[in-house]
Amino acid sequence: MIRKIKFIVLALLLITSFAQAQQFGLSFSYFLPKNGYLSTPVSPFSVRGIGVNLTDFLSLETGGSLYRMSGLNLKDLPFDSKNPLVGPNFTAFVPAELVLMLKTGKVELDLKGGGFFFYCFGNKINYGNFDRALRTFEELEVVNSDLTFTSKPGFGYHAGAELTLYVTSSVGVSFETNYLVGQAGFPLKGSYTGSDNSGTLTTADIDYKDAKIDFTGLEFTISLIFDAGGGPSPGKKSNKRRR
Repeated sequence: MIRKIKFIVLALLLITSFAQAQQFGLSFSYFLPKNGYLSTPVSPFSVRGIGVNLTDFLSLETGGSLYRMSGLNLKDLPFDSKNPLVGPNFTAFVPAELVLMLKTGKVELDLKGGGFFFYCFGNKINYGNFDRALRTFEELEVVNSDLTFTSKPGFGYHAGAELTLYVTSSVGVSFETNYLVGQAGFPLKGSYTGSDNSGTLTTADIDYKDAKIDFTGLEFTISLIFDAGGGPSPGKKSNKRRR
């Protein structure tokens, strides 16, 4: 795990070193996954909004964030769960997006959309939630499972908007929301032992080779931005470096 964290930190530093941004600031991002637990950023490993302007109002942006995920759900299982089945873990998140920049006075509205890469590591099975879901599916009274898994990289798409309000000519506050839809392979193997209401024991193998981490949910970001270029104006680069 330590090697993976060092690699991600190095990647974020490389992204920063290649960026030439007129804006910098402090931001905090939070991810609310579908049927999962609210997740928080691992500060300061977040660099977002770095890119190049294609026109005065259109840009390509990327970046990266490291999340501490409290709990994510799994999909493509024989059963459904309304509670997260994986977590906690660390998740590296790298978006690539096309941004339409609309600016007037001290207000900037950015409309965003694109794809993203993510990778979850340091994963753990939430056996409490998993066994309860399996118990309901198999119609048993008690279930204890023992599982192994393989973590794979994941991909998805996202869309959202960012509203920046400049309090002064060089200081602004930004509010951003993105809706993310992604998945990553997470094949499960193992076995479980359970008993019914008569006390009869049952042991069976588990092989959920199509299981996937469900990376669907809302990402919220609040930022304080310091603009060396003096706030929004047509033709000004809108690249942001955030930490």
